[in-house]
Amino acid sequence: MRYRTVGVGTTGRAPQPIIARCQTIQAPVEPVAYDWVKLVVVRQGSAILLSEFGEGHIKVGDVLVLGTQTLCGTEPEGAITVTALYLDRDYVIDQIFWQHISLLTDRLDAQDFAQELYSEPAQILRLGEDRVGMLMPWLDELVALSLDGGASERFFRMQSLLFAVLDVIAPHMKTTTSRHSSAQRRSAHLCPPHRRKCVPLRAEAREAVRLLRARPAERWTLQGLAEAVHLSTSQLGRVFLDAYGKPPMAYLATVRAERLAQLLRQTDMPVEAAMREVGWLSRGHAARMFRRAVGVTPNRYRRLARQQTAA
Repeated sequence: MRYRTVGVGTTGRAPQPIIARCQTIQAPVEPVAYDWVKLVVVRQGSAILLSEFGEGHIKVGDVLVLGTQTLCGTEPEGAITVTALYLDRDYVIDQIFWQHISLLTDRLDAQDFAQELYSEPAQILRLGEDRVGMLMPWLDELVALSLDGGASERFFRMQSLLFAVLDVIAPHMKTTTSRHSSAQRRSAHLCPPHRRKCVPLRAEAREAVRLLRARPAERWTLQGLAEAVHLSTSQLGRVFLDAYGKPPMAYLATVRAERLAQLLRQTDMPVEAAMREVGWLSRGHAARMFRRAVGVTPNRYRRLARQQTAA
C-alpha cells in the first residue's frame, strides 16, 4: 500500500484556514497525511482505521483527531458518513498562542508547546451520539460556508461555528501538560507583539514607533531614540514595553524583518542590497534576525514567495 501526503485546498479560490467537508465512504481509502489538523466527526456507520499508530475502530458518536503529517486510512464497515474539518496549522498555532499566552513567549514557542501539549498524533474521542448530535447544525453550516468559498465577510461566522464545535470536543482530548508557569517560558524571539497592556498609548511611545517605522535603516540606538522623544532610556524602555510588548530595539528588528520580507516579495533587488536597504549591514546578522522573526532564511523566503505567486 503506497502512502502519500496531500494538501487541502479549493481550486481557483483564495486559501482558507477552515475547510469543512461531508462525505459518505463506501470503499477503502489508503492512508494519507495532511499538513493540516483534521477533525473527523462520525455521523453514520462505522469503520476500521489503518494508520501509523495502529488499528482503531470508529462509529457514530466518535470524533477522530489527527495531528499534522499523521497517516490514516479507512476501511468502512459497509459505509460511513463523516464531516471532516481541516484546520490550517498556522491558524491552530495562533489559537494556542492566545489560549495559553501566560505560558508562552511567542508563536514559535507556541508551536513547540502545541507538540508538547498534544503529544499523541491521533486520538479517538468517544463523545456519544447525543453529544455529537449537538454539533450537527454547526457542522452543516460550516460545510455550506466552506463550499461557498469561505468568503472573507463570513470568516467570523465560520470561526464562531468552529469555536462552538471545539468547545464541545476539546475537554475530551488527552493532553500532556509539561509547562505550568510563565517562569518556564523559552527565550524571546522576534515575533509580533503580545501581552500588551490595554491602556492608552503615551505620546512618546507613539512618536518612537513613528520614527522607527519611518526610518528603519537609520543607525538607531536606545539613547538616540530616547533623546528624540525626550525621555530617559529607562523611561522609554518602560513606556515602550507597556505599549508594544517588546523593547524598542526588538521592535526595530521586527520592522526591519517586515520591510525585508516586503522587498523580497515585491522586488528583484539582490538579497544583500535589500538587507542594507532596511538597515542591516551584516549579511550574517541580518539572516539570523530575519530567520528568528519569520522562521526561514531570506533566500528561502524569496523562493517560497515566488512559488506562491507562480501558483
